[in-house]
Amino acid sequence: MHWIALAVAIAIVVVLVFVDAVTHSPGGEQPHTTVTGAAAPPPSSVVDGGPVVSSGATAGYRLSPRVAALTFDDGPSPYTAQILDVLERQHVPATFFVIGANIAGHGDELRRMVADGDEVGVHTFTHIDLSGVSAWREEIELDTTQLAIASDTGYLTDLLRLPFSSLTSDMTAGQWQAVQRASGYRTVFADLDTKDWERPGVGRIVAAGTPSRRRGVVIMLHDGGGDRSQTVAALSRLIDRLRARGYRFETVSHAIGVPSPWSRATTGDRWRGTVVLATTVLSRWLVTALAVLFWIAGALAVLRTIVLLIFARRHARQPTVASGTDLPAVSIIVPAYNEGVGIAACVRSLVASDYADFEVIVVDDGSTDDTAAVVRALGESGVRVIVQANAGKPAALMTGIAAARNDVFVLVDGDTVFEPRSLRALVAPMLDPRVGAVSGNTKVGNRRRLLGRWQHVEYVIGFNLDRRMFDVLECMPTVPGAIGAFRRETMADIGGVTDHTLAEDTDLTMAVCRAGWRVVYAPAAKAWTEAPSSIGALWRQRYRWCYGTLQAMWKHRHAIIEHGSSGRLGRRGLPYLMTFQVLLPLLAPVVDAATIAALFTGHGTQLVIAWLIFLGAQIVSAVYAFRLDGERLRVLWVLPLQQIVYRQLMYLVVVQSVASAIYGVRLRWHKLDRTGQLDDAPTFAA
Repeated sequence: MHWIALAVAIAIVVVLVFVDAVTHSPGGEQPHTTVTGAAAPPPSSVVDGGPVVSSGATAGYRLSPRVAALTFDDGPSPYTAQILDVLERQHVPATFFVIGANIAGHGDELRRMVADGDEVGVHTFTHIDLSGVSAWREEIELDTTQLAIASDTGYLTDLLRLPFSSLTSDMTAGQWQAVQRASGYRTVFADLDTKDWERPGVGRIVAAGTPSRRRGVVIMLHDGGGDRSQTVAALSRLIDRLRARGYRFETVSHAIGVPSPWSRATTGDRWRGTVVLATTVLSRWLVTALAVLFWIAGALAVLRTIVLLIFARRHARQPTVASGTDLPAVSIIVPAYNEGVGIAACVRSLVASDYADFEVIVVDDGSTDDTAAVVRALGESGVRVIVQANAGKPAALMTGIAAARNDVFVLVDGDTVFEPRSLRALVAPMLDPRVGAVSGNTKVGNRRRLLGRWQHVEYVIGFNLDRRMFDVLECMPTVPGAIGAFRRETMADIGGVTDHTLAEDTDLTMAVCRAGWRVVYAPAAKAWTEAPSSIGALWRQRYRWCYGTLQAMWKHRHAIIEHGSSGRLGRRGLPYLMTFQVLLPLLAPVVDAATIAALFTGHGTQLVIAWLIFLGAQIVSAVYAFRLDGERLRVLWVLPLQQIVYRQLMYLVVVQSVASAIYGVRLRWHKLDRTGQLDDAPTFAA
């Protein structure tokens, strides 16, 4: 159901983005230069006739002498109420040609027009030039505007004014075609165009609206589309001047002696109009919210990159803990379930460690392959094999801990390969008695294919830069299962490794922090591990990680209100994880879909720029992270594609994990199928 909900949400967002693009398109602000089909020019009887043209008519209506019809285009807007105030004080009716997309939020103005005896006409829904659109688009533009008017007034109208039209003498072939298609409408042109939209000054507006003779006139003004303060200021002066010349004012319909343009809207019309207006408002709100969210997410991502680089540099400048010969004896515990393919390389690398005193304990957790036999066949001294019935990784770790002879444990996954100096680098921080656990540096060993390279880049940038920051801030949330060191005393304080979550390493580490111990990061302690080599395997692994992390965060949520080491985890580590590993990935699919939709509507320039800035920040952090880890930079060519493809998969994993948590699904521990391919690991592991 959550996938259906996500698909529906994305579909709704995309539709609303397109609705907003259409209703607020800059393209509607400029006239087209082309027409649809082979349009014939208007006949001379129309061109030379009156300003009001009925569909199918061969000539227009003229107004009687000394009759003026004031008309206003492009509203409603914040200036409409001011214009209505002037008209009410002067006791003058007028005709307003409204844009459907502008009606939302201005219902009071439309109802006031009806109450004051004004008339309302259609000016299309998006202010698009009807001479350059198809018949079906024109029909949609007119019908949706009618419905929007009906929603707020309860009436339909038969008046129409074409956007970008003025005098009948200026009518183009395309506009004449649009007039003919507008069946049932009276299309209103003008006798005098004040061009007040150019804001020429109050005096010029009054002069342009004053007829040279005493002929009847339709005067074109604007109550929307921009700053109309000059129009408001000029209106009273224009009315006074025309009255002084003997003019009386009428609405367009009354001025030409035809019935009222109003017809009663049906209940269905009003409901559909409500939906139209609600969709318009919702689309505008959604696009605005998404834009804000996009920029917030982008700002957080850039801020995160900056913070990571600052703390990574600070961590790199910290003095290295001396790793002399006085390091404590270590018990290396390797839980293994069906690890026959890679267990030999793992054990050989551990035995080859440059360390004085250690033992290796391999706990075969009920494997159905030859894991135990492979280890025994190696014949390595100091390596013990314990076989138990399958009980899960936490139980296997606790079995190894119970059998360990030493007070420092190094926990290692069965597919992991150590470098010779890794064990020394990992245990050295334990010389500080405040340190209860140490995180090593996990490296992807199978990075020759694209999926492996993506994970390699992710490990270096995300995992290791994050750990450097967590170390400096003393809020490390995870010591990876592949390579981590713990004290026996620490394990006793927290009650050992539990199976309460699917991310036992994260649960264990958070418990260590809450017990008051420091958890640090040792970047020189490198362990090479086999990353998932297929999309399915990657999905299962990350699903388990994410779901387990959610479980651990919930389990340790009270750290937020605690003090000391626990409080640092709760008020630093947990909010960071919640923001960047849960909330932003949850929102990302919808934001990405809206961004792509915006690109197709021609409104995505700023989004592309923002994305390029984000990518640039990622590249900068990647270069620095790779330098810190001594990695080759040439693999970073996969980074742009990783942002487009790989991250989307990770977002969907988070969606699946959160949905499972909400449903209360209890997952099994998913084990990856191993291939033993560690092509980039140290050669002694072959």
